[in-house]
Amino acid sequence: MPLPITLNVKRFNPDSGQDSYIQEYQLDVDESDTVLDSLIHIREEIDGTLTFRCSCRSAICGSCAMRIDGKAGLACNTKISDLVSGQKTSIDVEPAGNMPVIKDLVVEFDVFWKKIRQVSPWLKHFAMPPKSEHLVPNENMLHLAGVMNCIMCGACVSDCTSLEVNSDFVGPAALAKSYRFLADPRDEANENRLLELSEPGGIWDCTRCMQCVEVCPKEVDPMGRIMLAKEMAIDMGITGNTGARHANVFASSVHHSGWLDELKLPVLTHGIFNFKEMFKLAFLGLRALKAGKIPPLIHKKRPNVAGIRQIFEKVGHK
Repeated sequence: MPLPITLNVKRFNPDSGQDSYIQEYQLDVDESDTVLDSLIHIREEIDGTLTFRCSCRSAICGSCAMRIDGKAGLACNTKISDLVSGQKTSIDVEPAGNMPVIKDLVVEFDVFWKKIRQVSPWLKHFAMPPKSEHLVPNENMLHLAGVMNCIMCGACVSDCTSLEVNSDFVGPAALAKSYRFLADPRDEANENRLLELSEPGGIWDCTRCMQCVEVCPKEVDPMGRIMLAKEMAIDMGITGNTGARHANVFASSVHHSGWLDELKLPVLTHGIFNFKEMFKLAFLGLRALKAGKIPPLIHKKRPNVAGIRQIFEKVGHK
């Protein structure tokens, strides 16, 4: 039985001189149809000017990534029947986020590839040429199988909340790609890689919002890879940056008292002699005091602090 729907497509034509706008398309689809099927039907039967990318139609190439009902995904494996039910018969379709729009649903991927190249996505082996073939244990490659499933669709970059406010952030796709080489036993540049990734715009700029995990069509788990890279950096002693200090101070506070000392956290993270940050924190403290949000001045230990410390010991936290 045909399913009547309305596709609200965000359109933009750079040659028109107009801002982007929403165009409604009403059509009947089969329950098995995907969003891409509907877009192709519109382009071939209703409006030949509609522009979008697609290729394999099998969730392999990643070229049809776009925002569907406010969330990034592949149009080719997003079924219409999963999006409409009851009173809801309309679907919003927009271009991927955090990348410039070329036309309609097509975005410029130069930003994406620039960030991928930024992390040197190749093996670095300093003994040239190697004396013999480097045989890798099977379990090491199995561990990397998940991150190597990335099809470079850009869905994680589209919905990254850090990139929305900080264009210098390397982004989840590039950081997941960097972990692929950090965890490869054949690579010999871990220290250099982690030093570069610990700079502003690197691993510590991830806010752990999990949006990249939610939208990844291949379950690469970019945020999980970023968290592992952070652990590797700290274990290697790369702690002279704001992100690592913040993580260590946070953990030490909870280990010591069973909960976070919110007054000490920013001071110890930035350093008391970082006058620029202390000046900012002073104004923030005044605003918090005015709003009645100031943390307790005397930080007391929780009654169950021993239990909290046992958790730290169980997970091997030093």
